[in-house]
Amino acid sequence: MLQASKAVSTVRHLALWIAVVAVSVPVVEAQSLETGELRHTEDAEAAEPAARLVSARPLQGGVIVDGVIDEPAWASAVYIDTFTQRDPIEGAEPTERTEVAVLYDHEAVYIAARMYDSAPDSIVARLGRRDAELESDRFAVFLDPYLDRRSGFYFGLNAAGTLYDGVLLNDSWDDSDWDGVWEGSVSRTDDGWVAEMRIPYSQLRFYRRDRYVWGVNFLREISRKQERDFLVYSPRNESGFVSRFWDLVGMRDIEPKRQLEVVPYITTRAVYDETVGPGNPLNDGSLYGLDAGADVRLGLTPNLTMNATVNPDFGQVEVDPAVINLSAFETFFSEKRPFFIEGSSLFENFGYGGSDNNWGFNWGNPRFFYSRRVGRSPSGPLPDHEFSRLPDATRILGAAKVTGKIAGSWNVGTIQALTAAEKARLIQDRRRFEADVEPATYFGVYRAQKEFAEGRHGVGVLSTMNNRFFTSDRLRDAMNQRSFAVGLDGWTFVGPSRTWVVNGWTGASYVNGTEARLLQIQESPLHYFNRPDADHVSLDSSATSMSGWSGRLALNKQRGRVIVNAALGAISPSFDVNDVGFQWRSDVINGHLGVGYRWPDPGPFTRSATLISAVFRSIDFSGNTTWAGVWGVADVELLNYYRLETRVAVNPETVSTTSTRGGPLMLNPPGVQAGVRASTDRRKNLVFGAGIDTYLSDRNRSLDFNLETEWKPAANVSLTLNPTVSFNDQHAQWVDAFDDPHATSTFGKRYVFAELDQITVSSSVRLNWTFTPKLSFQLYAQPLISAGNYRNYKELARPRSFEFTRYGEEGTTFDPVTREADPDGPAGPAAPIEVPALDFNVASLRGTAVVRWEYQPGSTIYFVWTQQRSDSSTYPHFAFRPSFEQLRAAPMENVFVVKLTYWFNP
Repeated sequence: MLQASKAVSTVRHLALWIAVVAVSVPVVEAQSLETGELRHTEDAEAAEPAARLVSARPLQGGVIVDGVIDEPAWASAVYIDTFTQRDPIEGAEPTERTEVAVLYDHEAVYIAARMYDSAPDSIVARLGRRDAELESDRFAVFLDPYLDRRSGFYFGLNAAGTLYDGVLLNDSWDDSDWDGVWEGSVSRTDDGWVAEMRIPYSQLRFYRRDRYVWGVNFLREISRKQERDFLVYSPRNESGFVSRFWDLVGMRDIEPKRQLEVVPYITTRAVYDETVGPGNPLNDGSLYGLDAGADVRLGLTPNLTMNATVNPDFGQVEVDPAVINLSAFETFFSEKRPFFIEGSSLFENFGYGGSDNNWGFNWGNPRFFYSRRVGRSPSGPLPDHEFSRLPDATRILGAAKVTGKIAGSWNVGTIQALTAAEKARLIQDRRRFEADVEPATYFGVYRAQKEFAEGRHGVGVLSTMNNRFFTSDRLRDAMNQRSFAVGLDGWTFVGPSRTWVVNGWTGASYVNGTEARLLQIQESPLHYFNRPDADHVSLDSSATSMSGWSGRLALNKQRGRVIVNAALGAISPSFDVNDVGFQWRSDVINGHLGVGYRWPDPGPFTRSATLISAVFRSIDFSGNTTWAGVWGVADVELLNYYRLETRVAVNPETVSTTSTRGGPLMLNPPGVQAGVRASTDRRKNLVFGAGIDTYLSDRNRSLDFNLETEWKPAANVSLTLNPTVSFNDQHAQWVDAFDDPHATSTFGKRYVFAELDQITVSSSVRLNWTFTPKLSFQLYAQPLISAGNYRNYKELARPRSFEFTRYGEEGTTFDPVTREADPDGPAGPAAPIEVPALDFNVASLRGTAVVRWEYQPGSTIYFVWTQQRSDSSTYPHFAFRPSFEQLRAAPMENVFVVKLTYWFNP
């Protein structure tokens, strides 16, 4: 039943409860602090042996963070040099000595590190913009201020002065999207190099104590030796990182800072768009604008932070790559907007907690929250018109995000956003008017997660809400009125050694709208309730709501050389979180069992190696096997730091529930997949990588070549080219469906396919040129050419088969000029059909150039140029020269943006 009032009531009550918890968070936290009910950690100075302690000393006098640690305060600090190799020889003594000291005052913690080097002229110091992944000598400090043994922060510097930072989560994971405002500097010496840091308490989160004990770890990387030395390391055949930290002791008489950061911005924009058709009185192809807004980061309590944004601008964000999507399903694009990226791990890691491996074979966890739904391009249908002008994106009137901890071990977070109603400007019969294309919309996301026994067990809840405020009946029939989703997740380690972990999640969804809208949803590619041979789903034209459920349970072996991973999951046919989230499929029960073995230590020929195999199967809720197979991969790193990876999979005959786009089942013939990938030593100035992937079956044959070249002509310049060539030979590419009562074997419709020959050539080009750690230039470009030739049109002969009736044979006719096919010939009763002309030749170029200058900590000016150009034709054959000429002459859109931000801490 689509109408599920009991389920709806449950979801609403759960959502309301979560909302009350989120709103009450500041009050709960304040009460806990006042009454002292938070969990206190005993003074580690007395409880732990000295070998597991790092002592912080109070700062006497001042220091200048310039990478030169010659102040008296550093001379009186306590230095620690107890490092151990993790790579390349696990457990060995470091080849070079490292000393680290920690000081603190009322505002910040200070770290100084001396990296001694027997060959200082061989230190690799590559300069890049902040958070750039560079092959360079580096130093980093990891802090667990909550001492929860699960989460924390990291701050790092490479030998050229490039800063990088991020957050730690789930004991073993990290997220580099968080950017703190802190200081760091380096200097070179005759016997190595030095790193110096100042990390304000305003960038950290911790509980108020009389005496403080934090978790701490240090890392030094020596690039030329591929050596990684830790204060305490995680063995390669085990999991857990934060839980192994030493204790940082000695800090007292300090206070968590109630953070307040305000970052107003002003931006100017000029758009020159040649794609606008001539004679459009609403758009002459040029647009100029001046805008302003602000981002705010406010510490609601010492452990809760609110990020808010008003009229956010994302002009400096890199453009999405071009995609040729011939399927019925939506393309997933990663989030690139800073406001939504920072701190997103709490929401995105739903269902993954505890385990350091979450495999999926023909399975994709539904994303309950997909932030690109907020501020999307307006998607409502337009009334009849001759000329139009639409907004590029839906304005975000305001958004706020609260994240942090309460009551000791509760991780909590919420995101609230409101987007504006958008209108298109139209002209029809010389009459100018406006039409709604996107209603005002509210988005709400709530998250809470509780950890027990220092992360040995955990349980959490995630809820999302969406509500649209319609003023147009036309949009009511095209979009949901509202939606809710709620999920529970958790994990538990089995046994005292934490070798095995079980994690899982379960969720429910609810959508509501008009009868016309619910009918669209039921017939959409995500559900296909209109399948004529399905016995477990059916259309309900009177439905105004739909609810569903999903869940998954997984087992992972966390430690040892033997690898084991297994999971069983299910998504009901009516589960749908696409209003706020992103869902790949429904109506699936999926399971897998994977085993493997790893050789983490260097041997006669390899530095490390891993071998994994798995079996998997997916069925729908009627028991049809929709995909299955046996899969294996071997990954080897050679002694010269070259890498080689091979993959193979064998898939038996299965059935497809989606190939006929809402029609009957169709067979998937058995197939074989294979691939190989190789890459050279990443330490070199010239790095190469190459990969080949192929899939062979009676349905399709594909072959993909991928090359990657990274050239580093100077320590501050890198150029990466990643060309790809794809050959796709489809024996049954979807064309269309045509009603015909005489097509009795296929339920009154003719499902038409064709053979498709497609060639696609594309490349990504990245140039990074960093002048100083604060000033950089980046260029990204993606040219793409794709040509597809449709031929040999045919229709599915019978359900649950891979047999076709080819037009022009077996009594049928086909005229290649008019593209008219007669399924039973001129004498038959069936009416002729005209198949669409689908041949294509697409040429596209997208690119962004950004100059970024951080003129003071947290304050940045951007100069951005974005260009997009594309053109298409029906010429079906691939040819380089005509395509490049087509691309060169294609109309383009140029966008020029200057954005100035200013960070201040009132």
